[in-house]
Amino acid sequence: MKKLMLGNEAVARGAYEAGVRFVSSYPGTPSTEITESIVQYRDDIFAEWAPNEKVACEAAAGAAIAGARALTCCKHVGLNVMADPVFTMSYIGANGGMVIAVADDPGMHSSQNEQDSRHYAKAAKIPMLEPSDSAECKEFTKLAYEISEAFDTPVFLRLSTRVSHSQSLVELKERQEIPLKDYQKDIAKNVMMPGNAIKKHVVVEERHQNLTAYAETSPLNVIEDNGSAIGVITSGISYLYAKEALGDRVNYLKLGIAYPMPVEKIKAFAKSCEKLFVIEELDPFIEEHVRAMGIPCTGKEAFTMLYEYSAAMIKKAVFPEEGQEDAFTAPAAPMRPPVLCPGCPHRGTFYVLKKLGLTVSGDIGCYTLGATVPLSSVDTTICMGASVSAAHGMAKVRGKEFNKKLVSVIGDSTFMHSGITGLIDIVYNHGANTVIILDNSITGMTGHQDNPLSGKDIYGDPAKQVDLELLCRAIGVERVVVADPFDIKKFEEVVREETASDEPSVIIAQRPCALLKYVKYEGKCSVDAEKCRKCKMCLKLGCPAISWKEDHIEIDETQCNGCGLCMNVCPFGAIGK
Repeated sequence: MKKLMLGNEAVARGAYEAGVRFVSSYPGTPSTEITESIVQYRDDIFAEWAPNEKVACEAAAGAAIAGARALTCCKHVGLNVMADPVFTMSYIGANGGMVIAVADDPGMHSSQNEQDSRHYAKAAKIPMLEPSDSAECKEFTKLAYEISEAFDTPVFLRLSTRVSHSQSLVELKERQEIPLKDYQKDIAKNVMMPGNAIKKHVVVEERHQNLTAYAETSPLNVIEDNGSAIGVITSGISYLYAKEALGDRVNYLKLGIAYPMPVEKIKAFAKSCEKLFVIEELDPFIEEHVRAMGIPCTGKEAFTMLYEYSAAMIKKAVFPEEGQEDAFTAPAAPMRPPVLCPGCPHRGTFYVLKKLGLTVSGDIGCYTLGATVPLSSVDTTICMGASVSAAHGMAKVRGKEFNKKLVSVIGDSTFMHSGITGLIDIVYNHGANTVIILDNSITGMTGHQDNPLSGKDIYGDPAKQVDLELLCRAIGVERVVVADPFDIKKFEEVVREETASDEPSVIIAQRPCALLKYVKYEGKCSVDAEKCRKCKMCLKLGCPAISWKEDHIEIDETQCNGCGLCMNVCPFGAIGK
């Protein structure tokens, strides 16, 4: 049976067919749907959302050490978070197979940087497979477990946005029932204190040599000989772009194993070509390997280290003399900058922070859009949890008066991910920062995944719910206030009072995400033209439903969800339902 599947769905299917028993992840676009798709196999696989990627990786490592096939999934910046256990698991290896699926985001569709995860494979000396379509996503996942167990190593599966989110046909097969491997106490293998780690490094280097030899003969590294004088070395989605652009007019060496790469196979392929191109998105990872062998090639000087590639760009670089008359060029899409949704609870928070002229240390989530006009509130965004830690550093160097005009904003899920330790830092090191936790009852930006604060697990079943207020007090914060960001007047009073304090303070801005199914507002907002003074205060909210048309304020009822925030902002009572 064949089925059209997203690359992410195909990875999940591959895990199911491979007999995986345990999956732990933290949601992060473009990897999120892998774990979400695992949920359908709950009779055979235990799945969970972990508080962050490090915890997810450690849980999967524990499952693998205990003898089960295990999977953990993340996006490229999530791999940064899980790097600590990843490097050590390279030394420990895997009893049951362990696969780490990481999805890069060329073009930064939903990310704060453009990062090439292949460098992690090289740094940690962990093999990495790179599928180019959904069928390969499934098959490479299954092969990854075979490699993991054969070579006693974790294995990376590298995806990208286009591979994760494009669809192609996948052949479905039955699940392999892989029995749990025996677990035996093995201190020398599993306890990475220096005396053991020194010996295990020798094992890692030997394994690397064996994996390099495997790469020479592996069917994952495929040569397509079309009798051309031009050769192309490529991998992943770049292979499909190259095939679309160049067809059968060139020879291909498609590297399904992104690391370690073969040596003799590349030399032989290069020798058969008069001109050699290396086509890969992001960094010159393959190109540097090829050049290190003394093989001349054309790489980044003809392409780019930036963003996603396209068939048209590749054809222009390889066959510049042909022009681009036959290349399809999509018409330019109208500019649609991202905005907070109508009814978004964060809008009230940022409206108040902008009004008070505060410096805002921001974080990763929907609320990063508080940096866009007209709210223009967020001053910094670094990484998950940094809003709390960075504000502590700001306050320490700029002093007490600066701190009274400084707040951190962090989402509820992000606070669970990595904000707690920053808050502990503030309390322990005599800080007096104000932290606003934007509690919208869900993990919003990645598509409404549950988290430890939502009271439900990945299956939607009831789960223990962390009490945010109690947690903050347990850390040592004595000033904890719960406030509704849509009650503009009261919320402003709370922010003024807490920022004026000389001790740590937490404001829990509590209102559910407007897109949750149970959030229902009655009626639609509209403007009374006779009462409206055209002061444009409502436009400062940045609500996409509100606009200035010719000489008056207009509310688009097709976008308005009736949240009523604009009614709370209008000083003349000109907006009603």
